[in-house]
Amino acid sequence: MEAENLQTVRFAPGGRNSFQDTLIERTNAYFKVNHISPYANTKMWIKTTVMLSLYFVPYLFMVTGFGANNGWLFFGFWFLMALGMIGIGTSVMHDANHGTYSPNRKVNRFIGAILEVIGGYSVTWKIQHNQLHHTYTNIAGLDDDLDSIKYLRFSPRQPYYWFHKYQYLYAWFFYSMMTLFWMTAKDYLQIVRYKEYNLLVNHKVSMGQAIFRVTLYKIFYYGYIMVLPILFSGMPWYAVVCGFLLMHMVAGLVLSCIFQPSHIVETSTFELPVESEIGSREMEDSWAIHEVENTTDFAPGKGFLTWFIGGLNYQIEHHLFTGICHVHYPNLAPIVKKTAGEFGVIYHVEPTFWKALRGHVKMLKKLGRK
Repeated sequence: MEAENLQTVRFAPGGRNSFQDTLIERTNAYFKVNHISPYANTKMWIKTTVMLSLYFVPYLFMVTGFGANNGWLFFGFWFLMALGMIGIGTSVMHDANHGTYSPNRKVNRFIGAILEVIGGYSVTWKIQHNQLHHTYTNIAGLDDDLDSIKYLRFSPRQPYYWFHKYQYLYAWFFYSMMTLFWMTAKDYLQIVRYKEYNLLVNHKVSMGQAIFRVTLYKIFYYGYIMVLPILFSGMPWYAVVCGFLLMHMVAGLVLSCIFQPSHIVETSTFELPVESEIGSREMEDSWAIHEVENTTDFAPGKGFLTWFIGGLNYQIEHHLFTGICHVHYPNLAPIVKKTAGEFGVIYHVEPTFWKALRGHVKMLKKLGRK
């Protein structure tokens, strides 16, 4: 992000009977007619239990020395923990930190705190994801998801370097390092940057408090995730380190492959705000239309995939309705698609995950050209 880009950006007004107003009206009617809550249901609570178990049960087996003489079983535990970490990241902590488990904020905060248990920090995550990504999707200089290392170019609005022509080949390595970087340095770097841009204020935390809390969380995390297995798993320290890296590389790669095909694709517009006559920075479209035009759904109707990745294959619905639990997205998608068609808004969707991923690779190649 650039400091001058953090001024308020205005989206075009939706107007009476707008696309967004119509969507809200029809979505509210769906929940009212069917007598259901937009928050978590029984299926969501069952899934939460499964995802937490997928992470913590293999860990408990490992630190109690179960399978200490079996390397395949030992590394299998780490692999299962990676799957649990993915599930927690896409479903449990993600929904909780969006406030969709319950209308009770304390419930959402309690469940969202699982992010600290798996090595992250809720404050920086909410700023990057809820505040910047969901408000300014694909706007270079404002969407923090675009502002990665300079070796990755995710927008045609970003600087070009000669090595970007190879990014479609080497991006996967950096993707696999995503959560490892997050659990070590990213939170600290974000705290300093968000303090500079005055983004910590809304979370009622100072930079000193944030750094102190993150440090405590990291000590706790590395204490149980590495020190205890080294002491009690019965495996040598280097096997524990390798298992830890395996977990993060699998989780980072899979999470990246879930998120990137929804935004970094050829159909996204990557529009920038323009300076108005009164000096404000304005977008041509309304916020809802901007979100749909910069987001792509994939693999609709694929039950297990939808279940495992927290409905994030319905990314359009997630961006439009961040306050609704993801278990409702499959039923909301036809409403959104129909309404988009009526208002002349292009609804992007890929039929399979692999086709969506190929679309992302094509975009990486395209962005690798000057």
